[in-house]
Amino acid sequence: MTTFPKWGRLPTPVSHSAKLDSSDYDSVVVVASDINDVKKLSEPLFSVLQKLASVDSALDSNGAVTYVDLPAKRMVYAPTGKVDRDYDDVRRFGEAAEKGIKRAVSSGSYKPLLVVLPCPKFKNATLVSILGAFQGLYVPLQYREAVPEKATKCNELGIYGTDSDRTNKLIALACALESGRFIARDIGGGDPERMAPPRVAEYVQKAFQGSAVTVEIVSDRKVFEKEYPLFAAVDRAAHVVERHRGQLIFLKYEGEGPITKTIMPVGKGITYDTGGADIKAGGVMAGMSRDKCGSAAVAGFFQVLASLRPKGIKAIGIMAVARNSVGEDCYVSDEVITSRSGLRIRIGNTDAEGRMVMADPLCKMREMAVHEINPHLMTIATLTGHACLAVGNYTAIMDNGPSGQADFARKIQAAGLELGDCIEISTLRRDDYDFIRVGVADGEDILQCNNAPSSRTPRGHQFPGAFLAETSGISKHGLSSDKPIKYSHIDIAGAAGDLPNNPTGAPILALASYFLEDYVKV
Repeated sequence: MTTFPKWGRLPTPVSHSAKLDSSDYDSVVVVASDINDVKKLSEPLFSVLQKLASVDSALDSNGAVTYVDLPAKRMVYAPTGKVDRDYDDVRRFGEAAEKGIKRAVSSGSYKPLLVVLPCPKFKNATLVSILGAFQGLYVPLQYREAVPEKATKCNELGIYGTDSDRTNKLIALACALESGRFIARDIGGGDPERMAPPRVAEYVQKAFQGSAVTVEIVSDRKVFEKEYPLFAAVDRAAHVVERHRGQLIFLKYEGEGPITKTIMPVGKGITYDTGGADIKAGGVMAGMSRDKCGSAAVAGFFQVLASLRPKGIKAIGIMAVARNSVGEDCYVSDEVITSRSGLRIRIGNTDAEGRMVMADPLCKMREMAVHEINPHLMTIATLTGHACLAVGNYTAIMDNGPSGQADFARKIQAAGLELGDCIEISTLRRDDYDFIRVGVADGEDILQCNNAPSSRTPRGHQFPGAFLAETSGISKHGLSSDKPIKYSHIDIAGAAGDLPNNPTGAPILALASYFLEDYVKV
């Protein structure tokens, strides 16, 4: 039996079984791309599906629930559909497993056994299917807290596998990865009050208590104003309300042995985005409690580190958690604010608060990075509507020169695809750096944003990456510098998950698949 951290409720316990006829389970959920594959697993189950297929031509697309002559009594057939087309990927298995598990639960199952039939095309089909099942069994934090008896959707999830050692390793790995997504869903999905900044800090401290990850909270307004003035500007209106006061949450992990790489992500954690003085009007404010999914992903990735305990890796993360409120003390367009790096920033739009809360923490990371071994800085954020238009419900990634020279974007794209966490590559160009310098007045260095929505601005998800690189000082550490520093901007606006669906936890699986490659293998 594998369990999740004791601070939280287990989405579902998992166990291994090599027997379809085990009396421990009340349903068998079969994930397959073709009913003919079921014949290799069990002739009786195949016979049942054959009979169903003879009267239901939609079986291969819709699946079915049927009686079987096993102690479980119930079989849920969860088809992936075709997987041999150019555009098919391993998500077919995760989606089928999620749908199948949900169907099993709705049919009255409390102890399903998940059976994933091998697919030569996708080596991680079983792992991704387990993760899909976990996704289907997740219960939101506030519901777990309000109705404890509904904190789990089933009592036990079994994973079928004839090689017990391999199956148990798969289960342990899936639980480690899911524990990260579990935290990210809790933080990202909490409503504006349950996950107001101080309560995010409280949750994170509890989550990592006694783990290999250390937590440090900065919440002093004077520290913000002196060291993180751009963050302080966004926090200004909210700070007058004690329960909404901003928090900078520092996370640190250091693995055993000589350090070979240092991972340094900064996450946008806007617990609610009103748009500030440039208020979101016309009903578009709804859903803005999800604007903290970047910080949620940073916390989730550190939970994966805490679970897998990789050697030779150091990680320093900052969750920039604040509420973009509107009120008599809110920051406004036309203000000129001097950033931590010393640049004078003219505010163009208060609804561009995400880059504001991350820029100074990123500058802090840059200052630390020059003393670290093989550092890679990142910003992770639900930053722009333009990213949603440009890449749909995928993650967009942009590399600076040193990161591009290391081919990071392409490599993490490939690594993410292995686990169904898909990424699209964008490019930072000179136009993006020109954009933030056009129209500034004498005595000003950088324009924070134009006053049009990003979705109506050409290169609306790229130029914010240039703003972050310039304002943090990372642009001084390009390919021609004496100290090049890798930096990647990751916009998850389209991938994070919108209400009423649960957050996805993107891009945690991609980060783990790339940076923890040796540990994400079975």
